[in-house]
Amino acid sequence: MRRDGAPELPDVGSENRLAAFCLAGLLGVGAVLGLLNLVIDGAVRAGPTRPVYVAAMVLLLTLGLVVLVRRRVTAAATAAIVVTGDLVYVVLAESVTDPLRYASPLMLLLCCVAAAWFLGPRMLALHMVLVVGACGAALSRSFPDTAGLVLQVTVAAAVLDLMTLVVFLLRRRVQRLLVHTVALSSTDPLTGLANRRSLVESAPRIWKQARRDGQRVAALVLDLDHFKRLNDAFGHAAGDDVLRCVSAALSATVRPADVLARTGGEELVVLGLVADHSEARHLAERLRSAVAASGSEEHRRVTVSIGVALTRPGDGEDPADGLWRLIDRADAAMYQAKQDGRDQVALATAAVVPAPRVPGEPAPRAASGRP
Repeated sequence: MRRDGAPELPDVGSENRLAAFCLAGLLGVGAVLGLLNLVIDGAVRAGPTRPVYVAAMVLLLTLGLVVLVRRRVTAAATAAIVVTGDLVYVVLAESVTDPLRYASPLMLLLCCVAAAWFLGPRMLALHMVLVVGACGAALSRSFPDTAGLVLQVTVAAAVLDLMTLVVFLLRRRVQRLLVHTVALSSTDPLTGLANRRSLVESAPRIWKQARRDGQRVAALVLDLDHFKRLNDAFGHAAGDDVLRCVSAALSATVRPADVLARTGGEELVVLGLVADHSEARHLAERLRSAVAASGSEEHRRVTVSIGVALTRPGDGEDPADGLWRLIDRADAAMYQAKQDGRDQVALATAAVVPAPRVPGEPAPRAASGRP
């Protein structure tokens, strides 16, 4: 999660494994199709080209097995594999007796699919140029006249490159839709901050880091003072404007590693790591001051009450359950801050105990009716 609460795409580990499996499959299919020529009588030319042909097919199989075993592939390795596939096709065409029958340019479809789906624009452009050269090298023996060769190469390369470009554009469209979907599911539409779902998804990372670094997890629950009165007096549009202004001020104040989320109504939560209660209170006071200073002639001034609770994650603790227990304690401390006069920070203590709730279900966070 970025500082402003905007979502990032999830870790690409699963996507990388899928890419590895797909590339391994394409390499394997290409090698098998090429090896089939060896069992067709008269397909592969006799002489020194035959061992080269076999070595090229073995190379494809080896690359496929390496990718399959590693279950991951880098962008540079993917580009190298695609270029290797283009060159292997040229070797195949030079090794068969009749390229039109045994080495059709359609065999480059495997490389084109891999390039269109996995390569960036620059490497994709290089591959499209190589396709033209590969088609020319493969068909040169089948068309002795230049005009016929140029026509066939143009048609074959144009079809392959057009298909490659279409798949690439569709892939980019899918990626944009994925980013948009992640944003819709992970951010609050009014403020652009993280939502409850993002907050829960960030808990395992924060709990793990806290155990590794020996720090404590701090939850700060912020609730705007007299927000219902502001909505009743000036309308919900004015209230939404205030929430956006406050969210912008808080986004500029929280630390880069902190998670700032709107969990409902006028309530926001900051989740981060601290060394002790003193550091947590200092952060809370900075946030309180930022909210108080966020008003202007265009945005009505508001104050905020903040409850702070700390925990030291234990081994085996479920981060989601621990998160909501921590937020419940901070929520109770926030109510204490309101009772003490509002526009202040209160730390959760043993005397501040949250109300019991149904196990496994977070306490409701919509609080538009709070004073």
